[in-house]
Amino acid sequence: MILLLEKWQKLLSSSVTGNMVLVLVLSMLAFDVSCTQAFLENGNRIKSRTFLSPEFIMGPGSVESKTYYDIDFPRGHIALKSFNAEVVDQAGNPVPLFETYFHHWLVGKYHEHSTSDRNFSRNSGLCQGQILGQYFGLGSETRKTATDIPDPFGIEIGNPAEIPEGYQEKWYLDVHAIETRGVEDRLGCIECRCDLYNVTNDEDGNPIKPDYKGGLQCCYGETRCKLSRGFQGGKRSIFLRYTVKWIDWDSSVIPVEIFTLDVTDTGKRLHGSTGISPENGCQIEYAVESCTATNAAGNGCVDIKRNNLTMPTGGYVIYAVAHQHVGGIGSTLYGQVIFTLFMLTCSRFFCIFFTLFHIW
Repeated sequence: MILLLEKWQKLLSSSVTGNMVLVLVLSMLAFDVSCTQAFLENGNRIKSRTFLSPEFIMGPGSVESKTYYDIDFPRGHIALKSFNAEVVDQAGNPVPLFETYFHHWLVGKYHEHSTSDRNFSRNSGLCQGQILGQYFGLGSETRKTATDIPDPFGIEIGNPAEIPEGYQEKWYLDVHAIETRGVEDRLGCIECRCDLYNVTNDEDGNPIKPDYKGGLQCCYGETRCKLSRGFQGGKRSIFLRYTVKWIDWDSSVIPVEIFTLDVTDTGKRLHGSTGISPENGCQIEYAVESCTATNAAGNGCVDIKRNNLTMPTGGYVIYAVAHQHVGGIGSTLYGQVIFTLFMLTCSRFFCIFFTLFHIW
């Protein structure tokens, strides 16, 4: 299967050159069409449970960026049917997006040994190493965005044959949230503009390049976005509340695999390459150039990213959901059996992953 990915992004004004663009998720399910009439056997009932993430303590302008290991998650040999989430306060009330901006959350799987050795289990996508390996993930549009897998399909987890001896299967949650109560420039804060965070080094202590105007290097954990003069506000507790639905595994379930695709993927693949580097084709961020007079006259200052990706096997897409940040105009996926147009309102800094659930 060959997919053409296309992404539109409004170009930045000439006064903010070199701004970075972050990426978030498009999800799909592919399957053999002959299986569509299959049904779950033996009265296999869907089970559901709602969990709360660890507590995030957020003050005005603060940033939470952290990975939590061994989060609450269904155990055993099961098939996941849905994963839906909501950002709530300590009383369980939904938190307005204009107060706490959830840049992204990612949920993934790993195997842990008693010696604390962790082996991360990636999705089946085309990226490598530590990039875009999550099973589920969204961001600012989390509320009312459902991830439901129709019958007779399911994401198989907890298969004893796939868990190395001496290891346990566990799950992690990676979160990035920005508290915008009382900030001077809410849009600039959620775009992670470096001048509003007053940082000169990234999270690892490396100097930030002068032409890097905004992105994850500037809004990492424990940084603070500039507050309005005189604003007073207290800290509060925030949680990600997530509901997981599943069924016990049996022969009636058709397993699907998850694929994550990146529209900015350069196609580079080096043996053993990991992490975020030019040697790995998938990107976490990319730069959107400033709008020029030529752009304005030609395409209305719209930056378009296109990519052709070849899947390792064929199939049909049966489910998809897209994610963008403020400023994104739209995302289109073309394939042999699908044309899907996603229109979302989002940011000058945005992210795209394309996650597919696929049956072999």
